[in-house]
Amino acid sequence: MTSSRTWAFAGALGGLAGLVGLFICSNLTAQVGDGIKDNALVVAAVSGQRGYVWATQAICFAVAALLVVFAAGLRRHLAAQEPAGGLVPAVAAGGVGLVAVLLLVGGGISTELYWALGEPQRWDPDTIAALIEVYNTLPWLWAGAGIAAAAVAVGGLRHGSASRWLGAVSGICAVLVAATQVFPAQYGALFPGAVWVFVAGLGFAFGGRGRAAVV
Repeated sequence: MTSSRTWAFAGALGGLAGLVGLFICSNLTAQVGDGIKDNALVVAAVSGQRGYVWATQAICFAVAALLVVFAAGLRRHLAAQEPAGGLVPAVAAGGVGLVAVLLLVGGGISTELYWALGEPQRWDPDTIAALIEVYNTLPWLWAGAGIAAAAVAVGGLRHGSASRWLGAVSGICAVLVAATQVFPAQYGALFPGAVWVFVAGLGFAFGGRGRAAVV
């Protein structure tokens, strides 16, 4: 029977929404400029940009939900193709799950930041500036997607649980994500990580192998 590929489309949508949404919301601090040297100037520059913060919270939650569905479907799909007892399905799903967790935690910072920017005169600017730094970092930590990509690369190239082209692309994305973790630029993992989730979602939706029936 033909498997439902809803989980794969959820991954593609999650990857695209995460990449585009978080990149747009990073404009919160676009007007700070040299004011980054003074936390009071930082707060003054972003206090009228609360819409980005609210949008980030919503985007993080939505993408996290989509990635949980993708992780579950990815695990089931790979488990049906991989040798019994292999680690690839669990590692791939766990990697995607890590991204979902970071999105929820990173998006959670938006709640406190949103209210702080609404009444900046009541807050210590140093506290708000610290929240902004977390806001600009945690949701971008998609290193887990690199772990998942590495697992899919192994599965695709060694065991045939994914198409060979997807296995090759996954290997490339895994290396790119790893590079962002070696240097102090971990938030750069968003770009290759989200691209991999998007491509893998489409790859499994239209060309991935699968034989497990789904109700």
